[in-house]
Amino acid sequence: MSISAAGDGAATGTGIVIAVDGPSASGKSSASRGTALALGLRYLDTGSMYRALTWWMLAHGIPVDDPAAIAGAVADPVIEVGTDPDGPWVRVDGQDVSAAVRTQEVTAAVSAVARVPQVRARLIALQREIIARARAEGRGIVAEGRDIGTVVAPDAVVKVYLTASERARAQRRTAESAGASVTDSASQLRATQADQARRDRMDSGQLARADDSVEIDSTMFGLDEVISMITGLATERAGLPDTARTTR
Repeated sequence: MSISAAGDGAATGTGIVIAVDGPSASGKSSASRGTALALGLRYLDTGSMYRALTWWMLAHGIPVDDPAAIAGAVADPVIEVGTDPDGPWVRVDGQDVSAAVRTQEVTAAVSAVARVPQVRARLIALQREIIARARAEGRGIVAEGRDIGTVVAPDAVVKVYLTASERARAQRRTAESAGASVTDSASQLRATQADQARRDRMDSGQLARADDSVEIDSTMFGLDEVISMITGLATERAGLPDTARTTR
């Protein structure tokens, strides 16, 4: 497998790494992108890499409930990720699959694929390469997903564990799926919450919180407030100029 990063994010003159971990639908992607935009950093959505690989497995008829089959095919696809927060993307074998990897079919299968040790070993190594490249170029990066602060970038200067109540996460996920505001019925929310609990159980091995991370419960906060908290941590811990702007 070949995975590369592309993008023309603004150089910051610092190799700061901000690691954002947390369960699904806690707001990691939006908060991380907003932080990267506010601070002029690159942005790495590690979850999109697992989703891209899952999409490829499904498209090629690889049974996603067969770890041996997944392990045998993990080196085949070429996956590229864009790290410009203004327009992140993911491609598989040259095909833009940024929208395709967000389907319910991929969402339902990604946890099973991500649990395969060969998948984790390959993607974690490549995520580290992307982060190291950003640092070597003097560009900071905000990396979000699972295991970022504990495994992928344990030396990150800023580590955030972003969480939210189960109900808030379920509301966000159903609204995201519907592409509308949260007006779902109680039954829809229960179904989403049950699926969310299933994913949490499957992902439990990758949901550890780093001892030196700062936990932010986003249940009662808006996106701009969460971004402000993270940029504030970066200003405090990495000595960045206090000129960050929060951007949705």
